[in-house]
Amino acid sequence: MNLSVLTHSSKPSRILVVDDSPDNLFLVQTILEEEGYVITLAEDGRSALEQIDLSPPDLILLDVMMPEMDGFEVTKRIRENQKLPFMPILLITAFDQPSVVKGLDTGADDFIRKPVEVDELLARVRSLLRLKRAIDEREQIARQREEFVSWMAHDLRTPIVAAERMLMLFQQGALGDLSPGMEEAIITMARSNRNLLAMVNTLLEVYRYEAGRKNLIFSPIDMQRVVEEVIQELSPLADEKKLSLKPNFAEKIDSKVVGDRLELHRVLTNLIGNAIKFTDSGSIEVRLSNICNAKDAQMSWLLIEVEDTGSGISPEDQKMIFERFRQGGHRRSGSGLGLHLSKRIVETHQGTLDVKSELGKGSLFRVCLPIQKP
Repeated sequence: MNLSVLTHSSKPSRILVVDDSPDNLFLVQTILEEEGYVITLAEDGRSALEQIDLSPPDLILLDVMMPEMDGFEVTKRIRENQKLPFMPILLITAFDQPSVVKGLDTGADDFIRKPVEVDELLARVRSLLRLKRAIDEREQIARQREEFVSWMAHDLRTPIVAAERMLMLFQQGALGDLSPGMEEAIITMARSNRNLLAMVNTLLEVYRYEAGRKNLIFSPIDMQRVVEEVIQELSPLADEKKLSLKPNFAEKIDSKVVGDRLELHRVLTNLIGNAIKFTDSGSIEVRLSNICNAKDAQMSWLLIEVEDTGSGISPEDQKMIFERFRQGGHRRSGSGLGLHLSKRIVETHQGTLDVKSELGKGSLFRVCLPIQKP
């Protein structure tokens, strides 16, 4: 047995050969089995799809011209099935270039012409199996990363929450009176602990989105009420810095969208909270209107603008401010996750999030959301 055909788990690669000609099946089976591959056969497209559903192979060799369902249709159905793992498809064709182009556009990964030459067939099989292993390894690494982050975030939350409760007991005097110095130190510790918990929660949310495991609950929402709630919740922070936090809503505005209320609340909390954080004097204005420079002019849009008179963002930082773990140059910049997560949430709602800013003159964040009927 040729050891080059074995996967990292020392199992021979499984190949499904699909052809309506028994002679062709026998020929390809003989060639591949001599190289140590495990071969299963199918004489038509429907039986091939049934086998794939039951036990997906590592590679599919697929004849183009077959009765009832040709190779193009089989390829199309395989690629449309999101439940299947990635399986390279090698088309076997006796036709010219247009046939090859159609097959590749349908989702095939490579092709070989009839009559099949043994060396070329084996070379293409080895190449596609290398592709399969590389993609499988990449997906495994992504799963392991996701599991690690989920585990880490969960395990970090437990001691952080416990520390928060203990600090709360200290602040309430349950463990005895505190000196002014101790009280100030505990307030600082509690604030740092809350920031750490928020960072862990945000990290977990980011990876849920990126792994496609974030479950959103869509329902009709009046975004004007959500904006008013967030402003009311964050007003004490603005008052502490003597900042003006004011709404400015257009008349007769249509502010009803379909989305996940908690996630959109998270976006507004992040944007308005950042505006307060990076503004030392002046104001933060939150505007609502239906004027949005969106691509689809056939739809109605809601524009939410958060503008501050803060320190502004440099052109270099603006280019990467929505990237994961890319912190801005400001000394108060956080983990680099909040804006990344906000953009993911907005895009999940088929909207856009962008920024306009100039150093020393403040920043303007713009959220465009489609107004949809429930």
